[in-house]
Amino acid sequence: MCGIAGFWNRDGVNEGEAGAVLAAMTDIIRHRGPDDGAHWIDPECGVALGFRRLAILDLSPTGRQPMMSATGRYVIIFNGEIYNFQELRRELSGLGHRFRGRSDTEVLLAGVTAWGVRAALERFNGMFAFALWDRQQRLLHLARDRAGEKPLYYGWMDGTLLFGSELKVLRAYPDFRAEIDRGALALFFRHGYVPGPYTIYHRVQKLPPGTLLTLRGDGSGPTSEPVAYWSARDVARRGAADPFRGSVEDTIERFHELLRDAVKIRMEADVPLGAFLSGGIDSSTIVALMQAQSSQPIKTFTIGFHEDRYNEAKHAAAVARHLGTVHTELYVTPAEARAIVPRLPTLYDEPFADTSQIPTFLVSELTRRHVTVSLSGDAGDELFGGYRRQWLGPAIWRGIGWIPASLRRAAATRLTPAEGTPGGLVQSINRFARHLTGKRSLRERLRQTAEILPVPSLAGLYHYMMSYWKQPSVILPGVREPSVPATDPAQWPVPDGVPQHLIMFLDSVGYLPDDILVKLDRASMGVSLEARVPLLDHRVIEFAWRTPLSLKLRNRQGKWLLRQVLYKYVPRPLVERPKQGFGMPIAEWLRGPLRDWAEALLDEGRLRDQGMLEPGPIRQKWAEHLSGETRWDYHLWTALMFQAWMDAYSAAGLPASAT
Repeated sequence: MCGIAGFWNRDGVNEGEAGAVLAAMTDIIRHRGPDDGAHWIDPECGVALGFRRLAILDLSPTGRQPMMSATGRYVIIFNGEIYNFQELRRELSGLGHRFRGRSDTEVLLAGVTAWGVRAALERFNGMFAFALWDRQQRLLHLARDRAGEKPLYYGWMDGTLLFGSELKVLRAYPDFRAEIDRGALALFFRHGYVPGPYTIYHRVQKLPPGTLLTLRGDGSGPTSEPVAYWSARDVARRGAADPFRGSVEDTIERFHELLRDAVKIRMEADVPLGAFLSGGIDSSTIVALMQAQSSQPIKTFTIGFHEDRYNEAKHAAAVARHLGTVHTELYVTPAEARAIVPRLPTLYDEPFADTSQIPTFLVSELTRRHVTVSLSGDAGDELFGGYRRQWLGPAIWRGIGWIPASLRRAAATRLTPAEGTPGGLVQSINRFARHLTGKRSLRERLRQTAEILPVPSLAGLYHYMMSYWKQPSVILPGVREPSVPATDPAQWPVPDGVPQHLIMFLDSVGYLPDDILVKLDRASMGVSLEARVPLLDHRVIEFAWRTPLSLKLRNRQGKWLLRQVLYKYVPRPLVERPKQGFGMPIAEWLRGPLRDWAEALLDEGRLRDQGMLEPGPIRQKWAEHLSGETRWDYHLWTALMFQAWMDAYSAAGLPASAT
């Protein structure tokens, strides 16, 4: 695992100047690769490649990057791991290739030499983002892994292509212009993250998962588009057309074999290795399969909280005892958790408002004190139906979808609570409603119903359910929101398919790569820890889409197939409990210890002077939240994360304008 950075100016570069720029670009991501750093420059062609190394495989100098192929044709900077590199190495050796060292990077280059870039990508089982310069044909290839585990940003600035592992790499380029894309900002306020391929900046994009972008030295670069070598949409379609035909027992055993091997090949490392363990279904399954294939007790890690509703440490400890792992847990006080908040803007690099960013960083920090690589249980919810919305959304749509749209719109109008409704009885009803609907007031439940009724489709309902600000235009007047998979039927796999599978697909191509995997990558790499995700082995993903819905969701309980594998190693009572999120008590903190911090960031005069956001709706939600009558923590946290991000980068000398 490493960090990459580079640029390409077809007019050529001065080697000394380019070296200084590369040094600035790579120094800013030293956390991704604290062990070594180097660069390679071709002044005539204008290509500059920089690298920071976190040594995992082949710790010797033969594993250093940038690395040139044995033929001298290719030069690469590569972030990630090719997990099946040993198998590919044997195959390439049979073709006559001779290896200098033991790294997967050298195998990657040999594979490209033997099979070509796209054919090699189709053979790789891994997580990766790389830049590959073809010296013979003067082509630059940018590629990203199938699921989007490793990030890759790129963009053109005055005829120079910039690319790197994090946005801060591009910002370190002297001529970078930090112009905020208001459309992307609207997407952030809706989702709590900026969905790919968009970024918070104009002229900068995220390379989509499973794609290859090839740029030529003949001036056609800016018009080139990424080409998919693997498509989640196609995988979902093929899975529906060719479901696994075995019995239930056969399905369980085949999945067991696949996941067991996915875990095994992710345990390859020349440095200490462990695993995150929450005690839930996903992480417990990964740890069980690790321990079953290890001759020594593996190391597991969890974060504990003193508030019971956020604490999974006791469950993790029970699973660890049963499996016999060497378990480390750390109980964190609220003050220690809150101390992370000022670091979030620079850690996550663009506005990001998933509150589980805090515990994810804390568990990564704990884990890095003991190991350099950690396996994670992420992606089980997306692939095997672990989210409540995956059954609740279709159930709601069955209840309302048959009603003519005009009638639903009329009913929504009648349900919308009037502004300024007086207290008295309404307040009494609100207090009573909180006993039935949690912290949401009756007024808010009526509002939610009024918003849900007019949605045009199941995907529209999903879009609503996944939105923080349901109408970002109220704080970004005149903004045009770009499309995302949930709003573009052309991106859906099977228009008339299983409704639960549509929701799972939308989770897999949106929420997973742009929230879950961003959170994991930035939190882990922020402390120089490599995180690996066995459930995102492409063989596992493809098998999941061939698995019938009945083996994923049963009786409103998800991950049935995953549970059957886990039960081979862990008794049911240790892991069967209601799903618990990995969140933080942000709602309470905003009324208490974070109140002054939030008030300063949400000051009406400050908001008005910045000219980015309409202050009125934000201030109204802030006042209502402080009153305790309802909660707006998700809405407010997005505003706070944007404001804190603006502060951080203005202080760094990068004032941003909106366009």
